[in-house]
Parts: sequence; structure tokens; C-alpha cells
Amino acid sequence: MGVLAEVILQVSNGYSLRNQAIIAILRSSWLLALACILGLGAHAQSSSPSQQTDEHAGMNMPTQADSMQHMGHELDLARDFLMRESSGTAFQPSAWPMPMIMTSVGQWRLMWMAQAFLVDTQQTGPLGADKFYSTNWGMLSALHRLGGGDVMLRTMLSLEPATVSNEFYPLLFQTGETAYGKPIVNGQHPHDLVMELSVQYAHRLGQHAVWDVYCAPVGDPALGPVAYPHRASALEIPQSTLGHHWEDSTHILYNVVTAGMSYRAVRLEASGFHGAEPDENRWNIDFGPMNSYAARLTVTPAARWVAQFSAGHLVHPEALEPGDVVRTTASVEYTVPRPHGNAWATTLLWGRNGKQAVHYGTNAVLAETVVPFNEENFVSGRYEWSQRDELFANDPALAQRLFEQTGSHWFDVSAYTIGYTRDIGIFHNVETGLGANVSLYGVPDAIKPYYGDHPLGVNVYLRLRLKENR
Repeated sequence: MGVLAEVILQVSNGYSLRNQAIIAILRSSWLLALACILGLGAHAQSSSPSQQTDEHAGMNMPTQADSMQHMGHELDLARDFLMRESSGTAFQPSAWPMPMIMTSVGQWRLMWMAQAFLVDTQQTGPLGADKFYSTNWGMLSALHRLGGGDVMLRTMLSLEPATVSNEFYPLLFQTGETAYGKPIVNGQHPHDLVMELSVQYAHRLGQHAVWDVYCAPVGDPALGPVAYPHRASALEIPQSTLGHHWEDSTHILYNVVTAGMSYRAVRLEASGFHGAEPDENRWNIDFGPMNSYAARLTVTPAARWVAQFSAGHLVHPEALEPGDVVRTTASVEYTVPRPHGNAWATTLLWGRNGKQAVHYGTNAVLAETVVPFNEENFVSGRYEWSQRDELFANDPALAQRLFEQTGSHWFDVSAYTIGYTRDIGIFHNVETGLGANVSLYGVPDAIKPYYGDHPLGVNVYLRLRLKENR
């Protein structure tokens, strides 16, 4: 798999060197895309309920496929294609009833999505911590017919730079990115204010094929599955996955261009993008050269299933770590629709980072599910196993001693999370729930003196999510 990725990336690299003029033209389009999206968002927010068509008022949308019938485009492959995307160009199963509110402004079809958690975290052990914070995001997508196909403008914002203080929230064994110039260890960084700003065009070819182009000054390249904040199986878990930086951390990157082709159940796409992860200034857009590449194969054999395999070469993704990373991921998602617009959703996911500077690779595995029952109750579960090689990044001397004792650059850590959410339904078109989850960890003996024999984390939360009333 690593060889396949390298071949793809070397070809892409050669192509980019011969086409600097084209890349410059693509970069110059960012300002135009930004102006279009922000202008559309302002127009949509200023529209009154009377401007919505009867076709969309009170719409009941049990699945994404059914939503096409409500919009009068039952046979429109390009629009159906665009509406299935959840994170960049990544697909969810089409049977999943994506929570959203749909409106219209003239000939534009608008899809509003948002979710926020107010969380209190308590953790045990020498390195555990406590904190009250909010994780959140909101997204507006706008669809319009154009040139025989469909164009989609999308913007996604997060207030986490203001609602997650001191640059991260506690999450035992989590690593990745920096805070105050030091590596973040046992914590998860906030998302940037601008999580996505993109324009995408899709056009039908014959009866079964669609081609598309996605351009984003901030966006998600063709690498990994739908990112955890938007994944159906993770919607009732406020904290990040421990394998985030192996599996889907590229969901906020810069200068992204993706081109793809779909035929029936198979989709192949390739991306160029700037490989560095966001810096500590979460309020700006970190422009950079298109120096990294990825490709993804997605298969959707039935409405309830999505599988993907992807590989990419990221140039210097971590600010304080030397070298490039070759990332490979594979995943399967399965969804069973339930009454009242809910679904049982499950994801199996594997990710691997091959670190070129140190000549070794580490892996992360995830199994995740959410099960609704009796309309207003959700049980969620998440199992993770990962090879953690940055747990002592802030103490190199200790990291070296542990390497000499164990002979390994990493430590195998398992995490078991179980949670429950109860919908209480306070606000109109806002699905409101109270919940809690508990995470237990399995750690090797070598690091128990630092983390404790049985580290534990508890999260109590209030969840708010936009959703069409049923």
C-alpha cells in the first residue's frame, strides 16, 4: 500500500512541476470563491420564512436519497452526488438521514447543518485534567444548476478558538499539533474558525457517471473517511478520536484542489494541497504551496454501505517534527435508518502514518457505533487501539530512557468508551440532548508510573444539533 501511494505521489509531483502556471490560476480563484460564499451566506441569513417555497417548508427527509425527490431532481446524478458529501468530498452512506434544515433563496437550495456540545471533562491519574469547554461547528451548503451540472458553495465555521481555552481540552493519550510552541500531549487542539471554504462543480456523463472538481482555500482533500465531527457513528461523542492524526486530521488543510470521476458504485479522486496542519493562530487561514498529494478509492455497493481506501504524501505536516508523512487509511461505514429520522451507524477504520524522517510507521484502529432506541435515546460506543509515539514529546530525556528500557518507539494504548444521550427537545428545529460517556484505558506497564494503573475519563455534556422537525 505504501508503494502504491508513493507511485501515485511521485507522478503527481512531476505533473505539478510542469504546471506551475495552472496552479497559480487555481490559487487566484480563492478570493472569488470566498466572496461568493460569504455573500450567499449573508443573503440566506437575511431571508424571511415567507421566502421559503412550500416544497421545503416542513419537509420530512428520512434519507439523503429521499431528499432528491422532495427537490424534484429524482434523476439528477450530479446533485445527488453533491448532497451525499459530508466532509470535503467524502461520502456517508446515502441511507443515512443527514440532520439538516433545508431552505431556498430563489433558485439556490440551501442546507444548514450545525452541532455544538457543552462539555465538562474529568480525568483521573497523574496526567489527567478537568475542564469545561465547548466543541462546535456550523455549515452552510448552497446548490444551484450551472451549465448542465450543479455547483455547490460551502462554508463551515467553528467557535472553538473562543470556546476551548488555553489551546486544547483534556484528552488522555491524545497527541498532535502545538500549544504555546510546545507539542500537545494528553489534549486535543481546537478547530480553526474557518474549517472549510469551498466551491465544487459536478456534471453528469451519460446515465451512470459523474465527474467533479473541488477547490478550497480551506478544505478536506481526498484522504481518509468523513472526519469524526461529521461522521454518523460519532455524532453522540463530543471528544476527538485518539487516532485522529492517523485517520482524518487532514479535514482542515489549505490550498486544496480535488478532481474525481464516479461510475455507478465506484469513485476515484485525487487531490493536491498544502500539507502542513493548522498553526496555533486558529482565527486565520494558513495559505501555503500545493506541495502534498493524495488519492482515494470509494465504493458504495448499496445505500447502507460506504468503503474507502486512500493514501497520501504530506509534506512536513507537524510544525515541531521533521520530515514528511505517508498516510494510508481504509474504512467501512454501515447505516441502518430508524424511525423519526435517526439511524444506527457503525464505522470500522484503520490508519497508518509512515514517518519518513525516522523510518518507521505507526497504526491506529477504530470501531465506533451509535444505536438509537425508543426515539429519544442513543447509546454510543467506541473502541480504539493505537501505537502512541509522541506521549513524551515534551520530555525527550524521559522518552529516550523509555526507549532504552522497552526497545520500542511507541506504546500500545487501548481506549474503551461507552456513552448515553437522552433527547430532551427544548428548542424548535434544534435536537437537544443530555448525555455522558466514560473512557477506560489499557496501557503497558512501562508507562503506568506516569499515567496510573487504571486511568479514566468522564465527559458530561449538553448536545445541540440543527434538525428538521418531524
